[in-house]
Amino acid sequence: MTDKNDPSSQDREISHETDPGASKSFWIACTLLLVIVGWMASGFVGEDSAEPLLTATEAPPPPAVVVRRSTAETVQLSFSAQGQALPERDTEILTEAAGTVVSLPVEKGQAVTRGEVIAALDASRADAALAQAKEERSRAQRELDNAQTLLDRGSATVDRVVSARADLAAAQAQVSAAEETLANFTILAPFDGTIEELMLNDGEHAVAGTAVARIVDSDPITVSIQIPQRSRKQIEVGQRAKVAFITDETREGVVAFVAAAASPDTRTFLAEISIENADRSLRPGISAEVIIPTREETAHFVEASVVSLSPEGATGIKTVEDGKVKFHRIEIVTAEVDGLWATGLPDTAEIITVGQGFVRDGETVRTQTENDADAGDPVPLAEADQ
Repeated sequence: MTDKNDPSSQDREISHETDPGASKSFWIACTLLLVIVGWMASGFVGEDSAEPLLTATEAPPPPAVVVRRSTAETVQLSFSAQGQALPERDTEILTEAAGTVVSLPVEKGQAVTRGEVIAALDASRADAALAQAKEERSRAQRELDNAQTLLDRGSATVDRVVSARADLAAAQAQVSAAEETLANFTILAPFDGTIEELMLNDGEHAVAGTAVARIVDSDPITVSIQIPQRSRKQIEVGQRAKVAFITDETREGVVAFVAAAASPDTRTFLAEISIENADRSLRPGISAEVIIPTREETAHFVEASVVSLSPEGATGIKTVEDGKVKFHRIEIVTAEVDGLWATGLPDTAEIITVGQGFVRDGETVRTQTENDADAGDPVPLAEADQ
């Protein structure tokens, strides 16, 4: 035991350099440090990690897109418009004489032929006038015969014969006028058609100019349409047309008329399509859709979803050519329910159907077909790469 009062023990200093425990801890720490530095420098996480870490200098892979090979086809373009069926002729039949209606041998809706009696007026006075004119003609004829006989005998002059001939001509004119007047009391159908209306009844009095009936001729039937200014040059007389009526009937027709000037109100051109209607099954007034084939174009059929805009705002479709994106300006020539027909692409093209919104013109891309994409190909698409 050391005595505190011993001067030799107070002057002694404690030294750690000579402590064996302190020296051992120092060397253990150095060894651990060297092991950690060596492990980090080796580039391995552990025995199971066989791939090196990506370096900052490695470039990411190009974006992937789905493409579909498309081949241009010949498509028939056409002009379509809504129209209305009109009769070939629609006429009111007027009386040219005054009288009481004594006969109406037709009914409303009845088909009639040209020259068939539609109505008859009381013509008793006209009959009497015709009979009187005929008697006068007979008298004038006898006077002429007598004058000619006397002239042949030398008992009459030439002037008497000339006067008798003039009287006979006047009497004949009176007979013709009386016959025409009598004919006006019988109203005839001016053409084949259907009685659409009857304006008079039996026993009614009609004055000259009164409408007796309305007759409609629907063979052929005409469908009228309006053509916009931009489509006028595509439609010409003689073109064939397909007409679908609202009654589910479809007929073939021909363009019979195209207006030379546009309507000042609508700025459209009137056109008429003539359709044979011998059985008169097509009724005037019904609605119809007219389709007129105009020209053929070579185009691609694409979904509306593949159409995109360039930075300049142009409408186009992106394809892949030699591994790079190519933007093609297109023109939509016609549209259908499930897609569009477009021109401006090569005859054969690899159209980008998925990922076109994430790649630019001239950019290198990886491609996979729609079949591969549908089969669950694990190649990531452009959307996932962004």
